[in-house]
Amino acid sequence: MQHDELIGQVQAKAKLASRGDAERVVRSTLETLGERLPEGLTDNLAAQLPHEVGEHLRRTEVLSGLGTGERFSREEFINRVSERSGADRPQAVYQARVVFETLDEATTGGLMDRVRDALPDDVRVLAEAGSTGEMSG
Repeated sequence: MQHDELIGQVQAKAKLASRGDAERVVRSTLETLGERLPEGLTDNLAAQLPHEVGEHLRRTEVLSGLGTGERFSREEFINRVSERSGADRPQAVYQARVVFETLDEATTGGLMDRVRDALPDDVRVLAEAGSTGEMSG
């Protein structure tokens, strides 16, 4: 999937007003995901995404200085996405769900299954929910 297609899908599914809003949602979610996933898995995911998008995952390994794989809950995941995107918490939850769904469509080889398996149960629910329907947990 190319950069413009990925951003366009996020914009359409999340019903965002602009491509800039979609870019911000993708960046916010991937930076937070990059902090949570183990470094090797982060690199694998980034490698399957358009360069501009994958860099959001890599940026957090470099800037934090702590590496990746930081342990935090769904509550903290949502707080970080919300802070970065400027969205309120319910919007941040939905927008992160859209990004995860789009990542599923953009990657191959069961990579997103490995990503979900690396997340704790409460965050995994967010990654599995998709853009439609209810989120359990």
